[in-house]
Amino acid sequence: MKKATVKGAREILLPYPRLHGTVSVEEALANRRSIREFRDEPIELEELSQLLWAAYGISETRYGLRTAPSAGAQYPLEVYAVVGERGVKADYGYLEAGIYYYDVYRHCLLLKKRGDYREALYRAALEQPWVLTAPVSIIFTAVYSRTVRVYGERGRVRYVPMDLGHAGQNVYLQATALGLGTVTVGAFHDEEVREILELSPEETPLYIMPVGKPLTPYRLTEEELIQFYQNNRKSSY
Repeated sequence: MKKATVKGAREILLPYPRLHGTVSVEEALANRRSIREFRDEPIELEELSQLLWAAYGISETRYGLRTAPSAGAQYPLEVYAVVGERGVKADYGYLEAGIYYYDVYRHCLLLKKRGDYREALYRAALEQPWVLTAPVSIIFTAVYSRTVRVYGERGRVRYVPMDLGHAGQNVYLQATALGLGTVTVGAFHDEEVREILELSPEETPLYIMPVGKPLTPYRLTEEELIQFYQNNRKSSY
């Protein structure tokens, strides 16, 4: 098992993941959209916990396999949460604003840096406003060497991006099931994000995923979907 650590970091144990929800996979797929406008409200610590577990948490306890598939089970990704001031509500008040590392094996957050870094992240992300207005951003990084040592350059150009896509879609679907919204952001200055997160030299930032409560939730009905297909069947050949 690979286990990264953040020395001397404050540890926040997350609520245990839930394996039963009220929204089906089919509903989550139908209602998954990229959401860029959020209400000015926090998300719950339980929701952040569920999102992080869905992203890359443990789903098999013998070998420590994850919720997202990975080429050769090399798991090159690391996950961080940038939490804004009063961005995550907990039983004791609010989770302290800061940059957190997600420890997948203990299902906990390790506080790397105190403070609200959303504005710095917003500037690094070419001033995309949803990065600033979301209460939390989940960030994926990659340690390419974990996959490259097994698969060579193909691991870098093909398998790691595949791993990222799997994990990112997990966040999308879990957010939808929780009544939240997110969007994948790939346009940012790598070195600025690296500096904000204080990443090791071997880590490369890949995705920023702002998360919050949608200003306008999206809903698709079965009737709408059936009507769409019926209209297209009439016009084919």
